[in-house]
Amino acid sequence: MTSATSASASASDREHAPTRAGLLAFARAAAADAALVASLPLDSDGRTWLRLDGPGGSEAWLIGWPPGTGTGWHDHGGSHGAFVTASGLLTEDALAARIPTEGWRTLELAEGVDRQRLLTPGRGRAFGPHHVHQVLNSTARHAVSVHAYYPPLPLMRRYSRSGDVLRLEQTERPEEW
Repeated sequence: MTSATSASASASDREHAPTRAGLLAFARAAAADAALVASLPLDSDGRTWLRLDGPGGSEAWLIGWPPGTGTGWHDHGGSHGAFVTASGLLTEDALAARIPTEGWRTLELAEGVDRQRLLTPGRGRAFGPHHVHQVLNSTARHAVSVHAYYPPLPLMRRYSRSGDVLRLEQTERPEEW
């Protein structure tokens, strides 16, 4: 393939790439598919997941959340995405601030950046490439959700949080999941 053809293919891929709204619509439709949701094996000891075919080359997952489980603070390596609760109740804690992705290990957060959403079945949200959040199942029963990302996750950065201090702890690549 010539470089001109490569550039055209890349431009074409971007033209047909799923939007945040498209990812959210996909996640809602998948979350409403009772047979798909029922196909996920649930484990009381840890999260379970199935990879799904997302729209337009996106990466998608059906995830089971036992009571008391969560993701910890993380981002999606520059991908935009969406997720929807299919069953149960999930809580999303997010930062309403654009967090720089490079050049820091510890960051003091401004006052008032915390947001919390309770996501009941059918509810979800789309997010941009700088989104930092954690998702939790703090209830006594399993929850299931659908997540979609574009481009497919190149990495995830994991953070710890103590008060207003966010600390970069680890960068994970897909081969480590």
